[in-house]
Amino acid sequence: MHRYLIYFAIIFCVTSCKNETNSENKVQAINTKLSGPIFGTSYSIIYDSETDYIKQIDSLFRVVNQSMSTYMIDSDISKLNRNEDVILDHHFENVFRASRKIFTTTQGAFDPTIGNVVNAWSFGADKNKFLTDSLMINSLMLNVGLQKVQFVQFQEGFKIYKPSGTYLEFNAIAKGYGVDVIGEFLESKNIENYLVEIGGEIRAKGKNVQKNSPWRVGLDEPRFDGGQSVYKAISLKDEAMATSGTYRKFKTDESGNRFTHIMNTKTGYPSKTNILSVSVIAEDCMTADAYATAFQVMGIENVTLFLKSHQELKAFIIFENQENQFEALSLNNFPE
Repeated sequence: MHRYLIYFAIIFCVTSCKNETNSENKVQAINTKLSGPIFGTSYSIIYDSETDYIKQIDSLFRVVNQSMSTYMIDSDISKLNRNEDVILDHHFENVFRASRKIFTTTQGAFDPTIGNVVNAWSFGADKNKFLTDSLMINSLMLNVGLQKVQFVQFQEGFKIYKPSGTYLEFNAIAKGYGVDVIGEFLESKNIENYLVEIGGEIRAKGKNVQKNSPWRVGLDEPRFDGGQSVYKAISLKDEAMATSGTYRKFKTDESGNRFTHIMNTKTGYPSKTNILSVSVIAEDCMTADAYATAFQVMGIENVTLFLKSHQELKAFIIFENQENQFEALSLNNFPE
């Protein structure tokens, strides 16, 4: 799932900076800034420390990829999807447990077993398919449903048991989890001020000490021309945010019909919605990531009702009204 944010003008190269002295001989805090490619997108990390943790961070990225990347044929999840016997690590377990919880709370709107259907529409790791017939979709949907997947904890690790035709993918939650992994690593080093971003998924702690101000991030305005402009900017502190957008990643058939990459987990077809962008703020980025996808499927009315009983989540929805104009809906005190 791609998220489309304009992220604060800070993240262009891998660099480590030390404290500098201003004209009044006072020590001015300078953040360490790291960036690079990961998970098919890019990352940016800014934190309040002179220590360069690039090697440790790259190592963590490799471990998460090895566990859950469907784009790696030798990853644990790829082996699982080939029905090989594989012991899964704690990263896989963390994401699976969170997925199962959100699958339940959203009544299946978030469902990581939709992977083969995503591939059938050529939005997933398998790019050789696009626009299949209803018989194939119906056949694939027989293996969809996270309730069909069970897990067992062994002394040596974690195992998944699933129907042979069920295909798992965590693309709608794994980037957010990766953000959390890095954030928790920085916290283990007693770093109290940081901002971690992967492909638009964000986790912020403390403040930007270099500017002595809150972390500021921008939400993209939905644009169908491929350009970027800021819709609004907000401050984040000790929370995470993820955004799901449908206005860039889509396919068009020979008749000109547009299909978005967000699948309706009940029908197996791309979601038909007037929602263009959903931003969700939660305590951790994994949770925000998953709910941003689920809310695209659920629709505005159901999301509004859902959030009345889930005050721990905040949401900002940009949608197209009946006059084809953009409107925005802020829920549960999403920051202005």
